Amino acid sequence: MNQIHAPSTPTTLQWFGHSDRGKRSNNEDSFLCLRFDAHEVHRLGKMGEGSNAATDFAFAVSDGMGGARAGEYASRIAMDKITTLLPRSFQQSAVGLETGFADVMEELFDQVHKALTYVGGSYEETDGMEATLSLCWFTPGWMFYGHVGDSRIYSFPASGGIKQLSHDDTHVGWLRRNGQINEREARTHPRRNVLQKALGAGNQFVDPQVGAVSYELGDTFLLCSDGLTEGLYDHSMEDFLRSPDFFAADVNAAERLVAEAVQRDGRDNTTAVVVRVV
Repeated sequence: MNQIHAPSTPTTLQWFGHSDRGKRSNNEDSFLCLRFDAHEVHRLGKMGEGSNAATDFAFAVSDGMGGARAGEYASRIAMDKITTLLPRSFQQSAVGLETGFADVMEELFDQVHKALTYVGGSYEETDGMEATLSLCWFTPGWMFYGHVGDSRIYSFPASGGIKQLSHDDTHVGWLRRNGQINEREARTHPRRNVLQKALGAGNQFVDPQVGAVSYELGDTFLLCSDGLTEGLYDHSMEDFLRSPDFFAADVNAAERLVAEAVQRDGRDNTTAVVVRVV
């Protein structure tokens, strides 16, 4: 993959995050909002706003799976590893990611996979733990992303429209990407939640999808677990996120989005992180 030299123009990001267990007895989803440089890292609150003039930002969603409480542990381990590993990559960001952002993402996903595999094989209660992971890393002008599983990353450009940046690692996702089924058929397919790839468990190799998109003022990004997309069609998400009053002052837009999805479905844990360029 070609190296990308990020422009130096800083931007301001606004973020919102929320998770709901839905009708499940426990919540196996986790999300992360992070600000970091080469020296320190700060976990951020569910809502906030900040400039990336001197620091980078990262946002992630993970859906854990496994018996007992293994799923909860799996998604938390994924978030903790990101917090540890990403600051080491800030120096590459500062010089335009000359070592290649794909290498950084692939190494990070490999380390998360190894951690889940190790813990999953060490204790009976965590046997078979695995997790999805969708991660967005914002530097000035560019958003780099990595993905494994069926959580999703969406882009809502200021110019209009919606684009799913991540690929669902399911056969049903492949069918939809290749035009063999539509969104409605994919949402009701009996094998829609059968993963072909995840981090941890018996998955031998890690081959994350990695990519990069430029962004500009007015763009919005959404990271979410499959609970959100079980409750909301793509056009509904776009309608909400483009509504002028959806981002009212002191209101958590992600919480509003999750509440809508849980009300309409709610069978699964439901998590969303919304990032706006303002």
